[in-house]
Amino acid sequence: MTRRTVRIAMNGVTGRMGYRQHLVRSILSLQQQGGLDLGDGTTLWPEPVLVGRREHALRAMAEQHGIEHWSTDLDAVLADPSVEIYFDAQVTSAREDAVRRAIAAGKHIYCEKPTATSLDGALELARLAVAAGVKHGVVQDKLFLPGLQKLKRLVDGGFFGRILSIRGEFGYWVFEGDWQSAQRPSWNYRAEDGGGIVADMFPHWEYVMHETFSRVRTVQALATTHVPQRWDERGKPYDATADDAAYGIFQLDGGAVAQINSSWTVRVNRDELVEFQVDGTHGSAVAGLRNCRVQHRSATPKPVWNPDLPATEAFRDQWQEVPDNTEFDNGFKAQWELFLRHVVLDEPWRWDLTAGARGVQLAELGLRSSAEGRRLDVPELSL
Repeated sequence: MTRRTVRIAMNGVTGRMGYRQHLVRSILSLQQQGGLDLGDGTTLWPEPVLVGRREHALRAMAEQHGIEHWSTDLDAVLADPSVEIYFDAQVTSAREDAVRRAIAAGKHIYCEKPTATSLDGALELARLAVAAGVKHGVVQDKLFLPGLQKLKRLVDGGFFGRILSIRGEFGYWVFEGDWQSAQRPSWNYRAEDGGGIVADMFPHWEYVMHETFSRVRTVQALATTHVPQRWDERGKPYDATADDAAYGIFQLDGGAVAQINSSWTVRVNRDELVEFQVDGTHGSAVAGLRNCRVQHRSATPKPVWNPDLPATEAFRDQWQEVPDNTEFDNGFKAQWELFLRHVVLDEPWRWDLTAGARGVQLAELGLRSSAEGRRLDVPELSL
């Protein structure tokens, strides 16, 4: 067995998502399993090079996990010819410049979303990557969740018949930071730092709808800031200038209508933090992070509206659980494996910077729709 090492500059892994999901649950997990078997007698060994601004945090992380290389000098890392891939999980406002520099250095690009703070910036990154001939990808982790993979299996199998509607509910209560610490960083609630739930979540919803159902044709959204003041990591109060809740209606190719609520100011009364209900002429499904339940038309009850009597049926008990039928790995790790195979073996890959630009486009149009109070078309993108 031949071992092929791929060195990856990982920028922004001192943050919660970059650290937990990308470094620990993906790259270090691949190392713990002995590398990625490419199936041709070669094992791919991913070697992280940690990059960031906080020297003490990088040093402590490297020591904790036995990582040899780390640096606060991004340009020096990008100048190293042994580094093949640049990964970015920084705050959104810092991502575009760093990715540009990595493309100019000839590195393959893999990054979190949104890829830029504007559609123009996102499209320019895609154009630059294509012109430079580097491979490029954007994290679209929700597609690899067990619940949504089961939902996709149902769609591909024709379970729904004609899909009529999709209703999504996402969110939870993020504490303001005064009497309990917040679960999300304070920059998420400052528009000037690239925060806002539309910028964060609409890129997710774009690829979920695009990949699972069909392309988004129109958007109508209302974005608002329900909690106008929060407290940062030092306990200092600040004005929340970014939206913390968004209510969107999307028309899809084929006629289906999607309604998705996104909120950091909602208390959870559902089985999972995100759920999608899909209704079709032949059946319905409710999918979350891990689970998916279905109700076929042959097993659909016939409720009768009668407000004078208590409900006589336990409606949730009338749904059937969709079996796993396979083993699901961590979604971030699964996509990392596909991207690494794309880089080394040139295997097919469709979640590129152009796909990332579609997410930025939908977020930009969603905010504009909210500001103008009207429904907007979502044009197809071209480089």
